[in-house]
Amino acid sequence: MDILYLLIPLALVLLLIAIGAFIWASRSGQFDDLEGPAHRILMDDDDPRIPGRGKPDADAGPGGDGADLKRRQD
Repeated sequence: MDILYLLIPLALVLLLIAIGAFIWASRSGQFDDLEGPAHRILMDDDDPRIPGRGKPDADAGPGGDGADLKRRQD
């Protein structure tokens, strides 16, 4: 029974810390845009960064005609 004198104040202190962390996160903008990063990962804007895209002859391989590259893209 004496342990409750320790556990109840400890639980209240942890609750206050959790509430303080939530308020700090809300004020600092942590919850402003929850869907933006999920949609941003689906955007197809990273194609220009892929080297060799648009130059099938450079990545043609041993055959030199790029036919295997064309088959993979289809």
